[in-house]
Amino acid sequence: MSQHAVYMARAIALAKQGLYSTAPNPRVGCVLVKDGRIVGEGFHVRAGEGHAEVNALRAAAEQARGATAYVTLEPCSHFGRTPPCADGLINAGVSEVICAMQDPNPLVAGNGFNKLRAAGITVHSGVLEEQARALNPGFIKRMQTGLPFVRIKMASSLDGRTAMQSGESQWITGPAARADVQKLRARSSAIICGVDSVLLDDPALTVRAVELKLSAEEAAPAQQPLRVVLDSQGRMPASAKLLDQPGQTLLVGIVGREYAPIANAERICLAADANGRVDLNALLLELAKRQCNEVLVETGATLAGAFIDAGLCDEIVHYQAPCLMGSAALPVFALPFTKMAERLLLDIQDVRQVGTDVRFTYRIKKSD
Repeated sequence: MSQHAVYMARAIALAKQGLYSTAPNPRVGCVLVKDGRIVGEGFHVRAGEGHAEVNALRAAAEQARGATAYVTLEPCSHFGRTPPCADGLINAGVSEVICAMQDPNPLVAGNGFNKLRAAGITVHSGVLEEQARALNPGFIKRMQTGLPFVRIKMASSLDGRTAMQSGESQWITGPAARADVQKLRARSSAIICGVDSVLLDDPALTVRAVELKLSAEEAAPAQQPLRVVLDSQGRMPASAKLLDQPGQTLLVGIVGREYAPIANAERICLAADANGRVDLNALLLELAKRQCNEVLVETGATLAGAFIDAGLCDEIVHYQAPCLMGSAALPVFALPFTKMAERLLLDIQDVRQVGTDVRFTYRIKKSD
């Protein structure tokens, strides 16, 4: 591995310490190197606070002059809640900036590089770019497409069943897998479920910090993810557990219908799809407007299948329990397929054991 890759790998490791806390900003790490040694490093902790470059420059102090900066994302060039990082690097006197990737934000998108070069600073980009992109799938997708990154989480038995025919589903997986789901929730801006899931399971849909088991270096979540319940028919019970949890709850109905008010929740109405249910693309556009980068779909077979059928799923995280539930139990996804040619092929991204269960991470293969 080259020296550039070694220092960028360190910057990526730093960025991961903000995995649960930076939204809606991207996760970014920075390392300052001078005379073959690290003189300062930092990562972006949360929106409104110093960016990775600012924290690294503060740590390096005067040693930043003449140093090389390794940054996982192009330094910003515009004023937001904090000043431009490109200006900070210029004023600190760094001689070279090596980035993993260009910022997809249209407000930056090469402008940071141009500002640095205009100041006489050498700029290189593309070091460990794939690993850096993996830090921010939601931010990148929202900037490039106007939609958040959609991750569907499902748990099933070995024979692909998620609940008994009665709807009983707690608990298929073991405590380690359920604790692992807390990490998926913590990195998500919003959690989406259908009202049927609320009626059957009465979930809290919160991040329980004690189950995250963060290291001393990792930043704790800045807030609870937005809880989003699709409720086109107005069946949301006022006694639902999630309404009494910290954070915000969004109830989503369809335009043209009237709904009774529910305390401790915001109600919005969106367009209906051909089946008279909430249009999922309209939902994702609304969540992107609210600066949601990654959303987690935790729901039953019907809504999960609808996201996949609409081509709106980016990733599936499937926890498989070592048990059999029988052919009368409910399937993982409700998909209207009748022919082998309709099947969807998946790319396996990761497989690992979590407690007594196995976690599979998939991406849906794109058609040629």
